[in-house]
Amino acid sequence: MRTGIGEALLLTFAMGATIFFCRVFPFLFFGGKAGDELRDGADAAPERRGKRVLAFVEKTVPPVAMTVLAFHALAGPIRADPGELVPTLAAGAFTAAVHLWRRNPMISIVTGTALYMALSRLFAGG
Repeated sequence: MRTGIGEALLLTFAMGATIFFCRVFPFLFFGGKAGDELRDGADAAPERRGKRVLAFVEKTVPPVAMTVLAFHALAGPIRADPGELVPTLAAGAFTAAVHLWRRNPMISIVTGTALYMALSRLFAGG
């Protein structure tokens, strides 16, 4: 099935608008003055409660997402090839230790990945 240039442009515009809306929506929904304190209780105005929700989400979602990704990364090698378990667990523990030591995600990810690649080559060659 062939699509015309007009249909392709319309679909491109629709997808772009959807992505833009998804990026802008939190700012529209939780908008307000920057730097507002979020100390209000349950009797706060709805926009303040929304900011409290956003603050909670900003604080909890990244660690939860990283935990899910870490378990997903560990589950694949465990199911597929148990021999891959040692490099995966060693690199994961090393990555966590470097992150706790340096508090720099880039350093911990790069060094952990390098260790994993080296160990997986070492164990694969053995």
